[in-house]
Amino acid sequence: MNVSYRWLRDIVPGLEASPEEVAVRLARRGAPVEGAVSPGAELGDIVVGRVVTTGPHPNADRLSVCTVDAGAGVVHVVCGAPNVEAGSYYPFAPVGAVLPGEIRIKKSKIRGEVSEGMLCSARELGLGTDHSGIMKLEGDHRPGASFVGAMGLDDVTLDVEVTANRGDLLSHVGIARELAAAGSGNIRLPSIPGDPALSPTYAEDARAVRVGSVSITVEDADLCWRYLGAVIRGLSIGPSPAWLQERLRGAGARPINNVVDATNYVMLELGQPLHAFDLRRLTGDAIVVRRPRDDERRFVTLDGEERALGPDMLMICDIERPVAIGGVMGGQNSEVEHDTVDVLLECALFAPASIRATRRTLGMSTDASYRFERGVDPDSMRTALERAVSIMLATAGGALDGPVLDVHPRRAEPTVVPLRLARIERVLGVPFDAGRVRGLLEPLGFTVEAEDGERLDFGVPGYRSYDVSREIDLIEEVARTHGYDAFPSEAGSYRPSTVPDDPMFQLEDALRDALVALGFLEAQTPAFVGDLEGEVRVANPLNTQEPFVRRDVLPSLLRRVEYNLARGNRDVRLFEIATSFRAGNPGGPPVERSHLALVATGLREPAHWSVPDEPVTLWDLKSWAEEAARLAHPGSKVIPAAEEEGPFEPGGTFALLDEVGARIGLAGRVRQDRVDTPPWAEAVWGLEMALPAQAPPRATRIFHRPPLHPPSDRDLALLVADRTAAEEVLSLIQSSGGELLESVDIFDHYRGEGIPEGTRSLAFRLRFRAADRTLKDREVDRAVQAIVGRLKEELGVERRG
Repeated sequence: MNVSYRWLRDIVPGLEASPEEVAVRLARRGAPVEGAVSPGAELGDIVVGRVVTTGPHPNADRLSVCTVDAGAGVVHVVCGAPNVEAGSYYPFAPVGAVLPGEIRIKKSKIRGEVSEGMLCSARELGLGTDHSGIMKLEGDHRPGASFVGAMGLDDVTLDVEVTANRGDLLSHVGIARELAAAGSGNIRLPSIPGDPALSPTYAEDARAVRVGSVSITVEDADLCWRYLGAVIRGLSIGPSPAWLQERLRGAGARPINNVVDATNYVMLELGQPLHAFDLRRLTGDAIVVRRPRDDERRFVTLDGEERALGPDMLMICDIERPVAIGGVMGGQNSEVEHDTVDVLLECALFAPASIRATRRTLGMSTDASYRFERGVDPDSMRTALERAVSIMLATAGGALDGPVLDVHPRRAEPTVVPLRLARIERVLGVPFDAGRVRGLLEPLGFTVEAEDGERLDFGVPGYRSYDVSREIDLIEEVARTHGYDAFPSEAGSYRPSTVPDDPMFQLEDALRDALVALGFLEAQTPAFVGDLEGEVRVANPLNTQEPFVRRDVLPSLLRRVEYNLARGNRDVRLFEIATSFRAGNPGGPPVERSHLALVATGLREPAHWSVPDEPVTLWDLKSWAEEAARLAHPGSKVIPAAEEEGPFEPGGTFALLDEVGARIGLAGRVRQDRVDTPPWAEAVWGLEMALPAQAPPRATRIFHRPPLHPPSDRDLALLVADRTAAEEVLSLIQSSGGELLESVDIFDHYRGEGIPEGTRSLAFRLRFRAADRTLKDREVDRAVQAIVGRLKEELGVERRG
């Protein structure tokens, strides 16, 4: 939001702060100033010039030769504009001056005549769009005086950052209200030079109003909550007076003409967008507010673009056709032109959600839509309309014709929100009495409707009705106006919550902790992908190259691996917990499920001179997969995949199965055609696993005393058939060892001399221990014999040697 510092001072007469101090105060109230510029910053070389004489150019029919008094003497200037008059004042760029766009003025000869400067148009100075003639300065001026000072361009334009919920700050009055509430003064609207002091009457109805030949009808009351129209006849379209142009330029806007400038002035001052229709171009002198008909699917807006209309867009129409897209932009078929005499001035209240949807569908944003979709003040519509009419009559002549038409299908209901003093202290940690709360909220426009000891009922002003509807919203206002920096820095006493986190949050945190402990870093990658990686199309994609949301998370991480390898980072370990989107039943919503994906390449551990470098291997990946699967799916297994699947190479892929044997994920070495790596890079390993729809219950941690008695270890060397997985052998040992078996680990794998074909040797270390005594050899031997017996009986595994 561009804000004129001078305009603010006129609205808040007691404001004595400098632009820098205003920026600090606004930042403390939640509206930081991003920057400050002067509208005349690039015009410091321009002076006021008085044309002394003017005559035809001897060698060119369309040029004239002028003598100009620029304060330091009279100079000759060749000019091509037809509107230069002797005795009048114009902006003059002397030799050496620099215009906007880095255009430097030089002494030159034009068709044989010397030109020692340049008389400038508004467009050449960046002050408007008019390029038909030189910009004439009204009133008396001193030749050679600063053009910036003479035109009031020494203002400061503040760029205020406004959050999406604070539509009330999209106006000078809204910003001024914050400054006045901070003790800088009271708000008043600046006077209008030549104000006709109107006191209009209104013709009202809930659906349709007619005054004379002009009528307004609202057919779609769900999208248009109120529509006011004023008929002004006898206008004379032309440039706005200096005071109005000065206001607009100070707020970063360009003057156009007196009618359009009047609507822009009110929008910038009060936050209410307005639109003027050329009345003679409205068929039937009628306004009908409705959705487009089936044959109304294209519309040309003021910017000359043809727009495709949707069935739920709100259109402003005459009795035959649309003439504007409601709340967004008017149409070329009804715009105000230089010969316009009569206008119908619109002041409307549209449903914010409708304007937001229309703006997104059309892919366009305007000053009007930006305000309507955030909500405009329903209580100041008549004030805004009357102020715009007054400015038009003061600057363009004419007269208001009859009562103002006011159609209001939906009346704005006042909002009252209760506020408990005890609740303020509980949330903010600081007590506030009723007087202090009133002093903080009433300057912002809130009114006390009832007061009962420890509770105050506040009426919410219309301009805050969109974002203040709950008690916590009022508490936020108390904190904001009190000043966040005014709260004590010491932490007060508090009671930690006994409500546990959602089980899914607990599971995700457990996975994060485990993977970070293994050297992984968490990544967050965009969910938008191309058509090869997604099944679910986004209704309003950010760009045409990525119109889908991803089916799998792993490809996004592989792109991060490529990014790192391209920059010489050889060792990469990343993981991400994100949502997978798959197409659901026809006509139904997509299927969403949380996934865990990880990638790794490079060394197993940081390089050090004391140990040889070893790259990540298949067994590292298997251990990571087992750890992740154990946390997410208790009772799960990680087994070799039967065949090549997904992005992984054959012979190096594991399938992750849950406790009932259903596949929940894959892990393996990523195929070279799935990831672009340089020749020196190590293998890239990846995993993707679906997380459960409902997290398993969190296991209760049981603490035991350290063992008091020594363990007894036994090593078993077993001949295992190639078709038998080591996981099966390990599981059978654990289930056969009884309560004395404490742990089992594989410590050797051997193929070679002495090992029959089709088998390999696996060595297991078994640790036995009793909590109440030292075990005897015969107890351990019986347990080992039982294990060996079951291995032979169920898996055909023989003890080696």
